[in-house]
Amino acid sequence: MTDPHDPSLPRASSDLGGPPGTGPRVTPPPAPGLAGAGVPAEREPLATPAGAAAASGGPVTGSSVGTPAPGFDDRGHVRSTKASGVWIGLIATALFVILLIIFVAQNSRRVSIHFFGWNGQFSLALTILLAAVLGMLLVAIPGSLRIAQLRRALRKNVPGGLR
Repeated sequence: MTDPHDPSLPRASSDLGGPPGTGPRVTPPPAPGLAGAGVPAEREPLATPAGAAAASGGPVTGSSVGTPAPGFDDRGHVRSTKASGVWIGLIATALFVILLIIFVAQNSRRVSIHFFGWNGQFSLALTILLAAVLGMLLVAIPGSLRIAQLRRALRKNVPGGLR
């Protein structure tokens, strides 16, 4: 005899207090000889907009069943566009500018700078920002020269050249 309050037993949704058909989905145990216990049941494929129409029995227009709908990649995610990349870049730039303004506001006191016999009074924030920009240039200039050198070598060595 089975205990009706045993949580491991499947229950109908009406037993859970809700209307029929609204409860959790109950899957029957595998039939003997077909699948062993612990073998996961087959998953339903992820539905893309075209796959959703095919699964619901509706017509599939504009693509076959195996290919994703226009604007979606193979995993069913919306493809990124140049506009979305620019939008993300603008948001990141705006956040960086906000942080930069906060940095300048909090470090606005004047400091004395001494460099190879040259002395002066400058804002601490501007001094640090100037040092950061000069550091980026020290990295960017040799990197850009190396990229140009590699492009020249590729144009020279590849038949048809680089477009």
